[in-house]
Amino acid sequence: MGLFRRNASKLGADEARGSAPEEAAAPTAGSEDGGAPERPERGPFDSSQVTGMGPRVDLGAIWLPVLPGLELRMEVDKKTQKVTGVSATLGGSGLQVQAFAAPRTEGIWDEVRAEIGTSITRQGGTVDDVPGVFGRELIARIPATAPDGKAAVRPARFIGVDGPRWFLRGVLSGRAAVDAEAAKPLESVFANVVVVRDGNPRPPRDLLTLTLPKSARQGDAPADQAGATAAGPEGAAPQTPSFDPLSRGPEITEIR
Repeated sequence: MGLFRRNASKLGADEARGSAPEEAAAPTAGSEDGGAPERPERGPFDSSQVTGMGPRVDLGAIWLPVLPGLELRMEVDKKTQKVTGVSATLGGSGLQVQAFAAPRTEGIWDEVRAEIGTSITRQGGTVDDVPGVFGRELIARIPATAPDGKAAVRPARFIGVDGPRWFLRGVLSGRAAVDAEAAKPLESVFANVVVVRDGNPRPPRDLLTLTLPKSARQGDAPADQAGATAAGPEGAAPQTPSFDPLSRGPEITEIR
């Protein structure tokens, strides 16, 4: 999409408490030297801010919280076969999560948000940049095609948090994109994500490495062990927006 250009300043991350809060608050600022912020009250969190994995599933760069009934799907690049993101669906709502490298002293969400807005507008959609649970977010209405071939609009909420040398981006879809109450469980999942940033130097916006859960690699059903169910929510799983400025052409693959 040609959206990998500059970086903007903003730093935030939060601390895990072992169980997901009902609501998440805006993250607090971290240290100016790019190190881990002081222990804030809520997340997403850096791995340096937690004492253990807690009720989460290990996906490499992301430790993802799980809830009863939550269905997890890994996104795999067709060309490289690398895991590029994870999607969680619950009760007709979806949350896509990806983690990226960021500069030591500044974040990237401000510019990424502007670039997403520009891209959606060029497609004929509309975007509102508004304050939200995690700070500034985008409420988007993206042009789509209905099953009957007619023009339609797909709603989506883009949320993001800048952490110490990482950026975590989420996309809420389905009911969670338009209904505040429906969004709360998945907002809680996002708020309790732990990002595990390796010590390797990476260019800004480089996708942090994700892996399948260990039990999935061994051929077991990780959802049962993680607390999520293998069966999906009632009805079809909501789709994330077809355009994705920070994605690398993933396909959705269900973990069983």
